[in-house]
Amino acid sequence: MKVIWSPVAETRALEAVDYIAKERPQAAAMWLQELLARVATLDRFAKRGRVVAEIGHEAYRELFHAPYRVIYRVDQTTVVILTLRHSRREWDDSEVGGV
Repeated sequence: MKVIWSPVAETRALEAVDYIAKERPQAAAMWLQELLARVATLDRFAKRGRVVAEIGHEAYRELFHAPYRVIYRVDQTTVVILTLRHSRREWDDSEVGGV
């Protein structure tokens, strides 16, 4: 499967890296490398994440990359990374297409 990032997901990841880098630049770089490696595994194991409780649909799944939730959708041939949500932030349907 092909893994693609939505513009929202890319923005959220970069915001997280910028935030971490303010105090710990090396930790930010490592966090990003680990995030990209974890997401890359979805090309072979798309359903490894759990179903997103707020949506309850099999196609919408999440991985945890502390302290973030990586929300993604599994289509026929593609995994779309929809957004990254800090685990303490309130759910926002608009970031996943209003599902």
